[in-house]
Amino acid sequence: MIKWFPMPSQGRRSTRPTIPTGRAAVTTVLVLSTLALAPPRVTGVHSARRAPPDNAAGPYAVAGLIHMARSDKAGFRADDRGIAPDYNRRYALARHSKVLIPAFARKFSLPCSACHTVWPELNSFGQRFRDNGYQLGNDRDAPIWQNPSYFPLAVRTTPQWHLERTTRQPVDAVRGDPTSGKVERTITQQGFDLSGVDFLMLGTLHKNISFGFIAAAEDGSLGVEAAYVRFDDLFNSHWANFKVGKFELDNLVSEKRGVFLSGNGGFYQNYHFAPVGDATTFGLGDNQIGAEFSGHSANSYTRYGAGIFGTTDGESGVAGGRAYDASLTFSQAFDAGSLGIQRIGAYAYVGQRPTVFETADGEPIAGTGTANKPFQRYGVAGDFFFGDLELMPLYMRAQDDAYLGTATPGDEPLPAGARAPKWNGGLLEVHYYLDQQNVLTQRSEFIRMSQQAFPSTPGNLGNIDAYSFGYRWYPMMTSRAGLAIHSEFSMAKTIGNVPLSGLGVGLPPLSQATAVWSRSLLFAVDFVF
Repeated sequence: MIKWFPMPSQGRRSTRPTIPTGRAAVTTVLVLSTLALAPPRVTGVHSARRAPPDNAAGPYAVAGLIHMARSDKAGFRADDRGIAPDYNRRYALARHSKVLIPAFARKFSLPCSACHTVWPELNSFGQRFRDNGYQLGNDRDAPIWQNPSYFPLAVRTTPQWHLERTTRQPVDAVRGDPTSGKVERTITQQGFDLSGVDFLMLGTLHKNISFGFIAAAEDGSLGVEAAYVRFDDLFNSHWANFKVGKFELDNLVSEKRGVFLSGNGGFYQNYHFAPVGDATTFGLGDNQIGAEFSGHSANSYTRYGAGIFGTTDGESGVAGGRAYDASLTFSQAFDAGSLGIQRIGAYAYVGQRPTVFETADGEPIAGTGTANKPFQRYGVAGDFFFGDLELMPLYMRAQDDAYLGTATPGDEPLPAGARAPKWNGGLLEVHYYLDQQNVLTQRSEFIRMSQQAFPSTPGNLGNIDAYSFGYRWYPMMTSRAGLAIHSEFSMAKTIGNVPLSGLGVGLPPLSQATAVWSRSLLFAVDFVF
């Protein structure tokens, strides 16, 4: 048996008149931020994507289960004069798919604002359209129906300029001499870049049979982000739908429909955090491979989902072993009168990870993982509107088994004093819609360890504070294409560990008490066709 050891470590009620946006002022502030961040010398260019921190350990490392996770991208403000009934025009609900699909607008001859607030965020009509399997209940639902302007594919990419600056990075004291010891320096990287390209296809195969396929090309490689088939309205009921394949969890606060794009802001810290030295490989924001049974009321006010998934965190193959994970979500919308319709929900994810593998010539054999140890993530989330102000709070409570937290093989005794690591996390994301073409965004995240795996470990090791500020201007949005001018500044402070963004040199600071700041400044053109 192979042993494993720690490695180094919605809803506005009506459309109001356009007001001044202050676009020039916002842009000026962000440009000044660039000048403040940029040093006289830079060391290179780094891709704006999130890499896993160098604190994962165990069979996941040797079995190749630690993987890159892309930053995902963002959003158009809805015209409340759309086609839906009044209750469908007054709130935005959970974001579930990857990005905007203008092919739907072309197929059904509808404006994109019929389904979106700020793309790719869904309004209530978009939520119902998705819940109903991308069907409107008319002849155009059939996959053989063709509009002359319809092509069943959407493409999205984001040309950009960005600057990344990470403090307290260990580098060689003498450049080029690995024996000279380590000193801490600030690493700054900047330049023009491209986010990669997403190819999106979603629609119907037959009445009440829908599908989704999303491929992403980045750095010369092509990967499958999502691929699933969904059987809708089983037993002629909205309460019974079955989906199988690779897809996003039914998160009320969706990472796949976020409105931040930078290296530090383009993902939720809470969704991907693991304590220092922990061997659990799981991201609540990662697309998972498995099956889900879900249902919803006719107006999608009430929604639930229950899923079962493999243990590879969305990677293809059976390398994770013979265990399964499970998820459960529930949300309820309610009418708050003049404030609009609000949504609140709860979620839970419980899983297992193997700690021991069979080997052949010293190499682990995929799918033979045993001595599975549990972990759990659970909490509450919401999506609330106060006129043009949208608030999306989330709270998470998390715990990993002591074997996972200390990277100890499950067939060996735990180290003396070892215990299950526990932590609490939360975020608040704010969107303020100046008008249908301009939105200001802000997000604050916090993660606090409540119990380390070892009593001797500093109590604040791994704690994170993260903040993002953004502005998006949508100069145009048609059934053919969408365009957003995106400005963003994001920063994250991590105590004694590598930033979750993976920016910098990918090594922890020289002292566990050191606070590492990682900052991103981004200007981008985000477009979909």
